[in-house]
Amino acid sequence: MKRLWSLVLVGAIVLLGPGELHAQERPNILFAFADDWGYPHAGAYGDATVETPTFDRLAREGALFTRAFVSSPSCTPSRGAVVAGQDFWRLGAAANLWSTFPDEVEVYPELLAERAGYAVGHTRKGWGPGEIGNRSHNPAGPHFEDFEQFLDQRSTDQPFAYWFGSNDPHRPYTDSLRRAMNIDPSTVDVPPMLPDVPAVRRDIANYYAEVQRFDREVGQLLQTLAERGELENTIVVMSGDHGWPFPRGKANLYDAGTRVPLVIRWPESIEGGRTISEFVNLTDLAPTFLAVAGVSIPDDMTGQSLMDLLVPSQYDRTETGRESVVIGRERHTPAQEAPNEGGYPARALRTGDYLYIRNYYPDRWPAGTPHYREAAMDTGWLGDTDNGHAKYFLWAHRSESSHLQELYELSFGKRPAVELYDLRTDPHQLYNVASDPDYAEARQRLAERLSKRLRRREDPRALGSTPDLDRPPYFGGIPSWPGDSTLTQYR
Repeated sequence: MKRLWSLVLVGAIVLLGPGELHAQERPNILFAFADDWGYPHAGAYGDATVETPTFDRLAREGALFTRAFVSSPSCTPSRGAVVAGQDFWRLGAAANLWSTFPDEVEVYPELLAERAGYAVGHTRKGWGPGEIGNRSHNPAGPHFEDFEQFLDQRSTDQPFAYWFGSNDPHRPYTDSLRRAMNIDPSTVDVPPMLPDVPAVRRDIANYYAEVQRFDREVGQLLQTLAERGELENTIVVMSGDHGWPFPRGKANLYDAGTRVPLVIRWPESIEGGRTISEFVNLTDLAPTFLAVAGVSIPDDMTGQSLMDLLVPSQYDRTETGRESVVIGRERHTPAQEAPNEGGYPARALRTGDYLYIRNYYPDRWPAGTPHYREAAMDTGWLGDTDNGHAKYFLWAHRSESSHLQELYELSFGKRPAVELYDLRTDPHQLYNVASDPDYAEARQRLAERLSKRLRRREDPRALGSTPDLDRPPYFGGIPSWPGDSTLTQYR
């Protein structure tokens, strides 16, 4: 029953094969994707400081997901996994930041265009950063200056799939935007892995300012659709490509790096105000978009259509397997010490009660070497963590107290081969219980589950077939040593 409905536009109530739906029966798709926006930084999730009226509206009028995760907490592999609907490790070189997207991998915009007649395109950041290989345009679709230009170029009555890739809330940040947004640093919530000091509060407030700007721009997209009479026939999806760019966030397998906001509004088929607590991965979006357009889902897509969650009355949900997600990382930046130009490969299983992490090379630096003179890339300094106030403060004060030293080590120190966190007592994942005998059974069980999942989904790390998965050419830069003069102001 599931496969049959995945080929049909629910709500049309017609049993047509792939490519046979008429244009007016196919919904438009607006995908708004932020850069470095993590959970739970939206009003709909209870954040009392950040103002996200557009996201909150979509939650009231659609479905709010509380356990949405990315495939990998790094821009290039995360976006590649979304556009391909596959686990990031199946994308070859594109499993890494600033890499090359494989020519042979099918992506949902091309499938929608070729098999369902959709107009496709993107603005600002699509897949990437990286090289697109032999493709004629970005995997997210041809580039357009703005939404209006995209809408104006399509044929009459042609459905569309548009990717709005904001650059917010990626660093660097400015105090001026935060002041313009009237965000008071004293009101922000500082998570316990960071020191609660004015510099960090200001950093978080500046991040919030860019989240709010992204939210406003998505609101403008909705207004454009409403003015053109197309909002009600458009599926609107709003999310982020991984967690926030703070220590122990982005490029880490903890929730602060992998858990993201997600809301989907589809007035024709989704009852408004729903909260969905099942585990989902953003790889699930590509097969979902294909399903609503009446396009067959390719066998190599490892993502699972969300139709069983969005329109549960039409699906048998007894075998959906949404009790956990598998996530991982390869090379974020070449942040190790010369001559090692690899990354920090790791995989994780996230369930409702536990986070189990397997670190393949515990002798490497998980956030990059602190010894910038020894870095594989010139002056690379803790290169898997973006430079900013929080990072600078932790570095400058790391030796002042046992508490600050502990926080510094949590973010930048080396980690054991296995990490295990009991989320029932440790929701922020600060206390590794992998060596605790009371958790021996849970550790073994989760390790076996993770290994089985990885092998079934052809992870080269689990199969032992690609030891150099984190060694393809790297085309980008790296967070570098800021100099003593910059750090002095944090002491």
